[in-house]
Amino acid sequence: MNTRGLLDQLLKSGQELLQKQGGSLTGKPGIGGLSGSTGANNGLGGLLSGAGGGALAGGAMALLLGNKTARKLGGKALTYGGLAALGVLAYKAYGNWQAQQGGVQQGEPQTLDRLPPAQVEQHSQAILKALVAAAKADGHVDARETALIEGEFQKLDNDPDLQRWLHAELNKPLDPADVARAAGTPEMASEMYLASILMVDEEHFMERAYLDELAKQLRLDPALKAELERQVRQA
Repeated sequence: MNTRGLLDQLLKSGQELLQKQGGSLTGKPGIGGLSGSTGANNGLGGLLSGAGGGALAGGAMALLLGNKTARKLGGKALTYGGLAALGVLAYKAYGNWQAQQGGVQQGEPQTLDRLPPAQVEQHSQAILKALVAAAKADGHVDARETALIEGEFQKLDNDPDLQRWLHAELNKPLDPADVARAAGTPEMASEMYLASILMVDEEHFMERAYLDELAKQLRLDPALKAELERQVRQA
């Protein structure tokens, strides 16, 4: 599965989505995307009808975000630009946390911005799993929206193995313990938590509770959890 390519498209599309939605991403999900657009070439409608992978990925990301506000989009790492940027954030947070611990130096964090391709693919699948789960944390992804999201993913990548995997993830009950089992290394756990922070609204009770339980299941040190959240706020 080329999860890496799909995830990179999704993360990078956040920049275009933010630019083109023009502050109108406040309506409820509609057919093929979100309502509230103000014309064919303005708002999310223009993005969803546009050509190219960026536009398609923007549609998939918009559906995952659901009824989030423009403020939410503007304040999070959807503006950072892809996997490499996510890896840099994780590297900074993990490195700062290591320095705070004192004692024996544990070596350079092996985050996805500095790994060989095979390992980046493994990290990417874990991060996409975390993103999909976090999108369900506010309860907005129902059967109809699942079908719409799957349709957008099919436009992005027609790999049948990847489609089956995504279908299974979208249809699973929300389970932080299941998500956490995908973390093969502490750095991967950090990246998954970072991706989850980007997707949820921390002021929403259900989503904040999900984040806290995910951190517990990922066995994140409280100081590392705080540092990851601080990196997102500062970026």
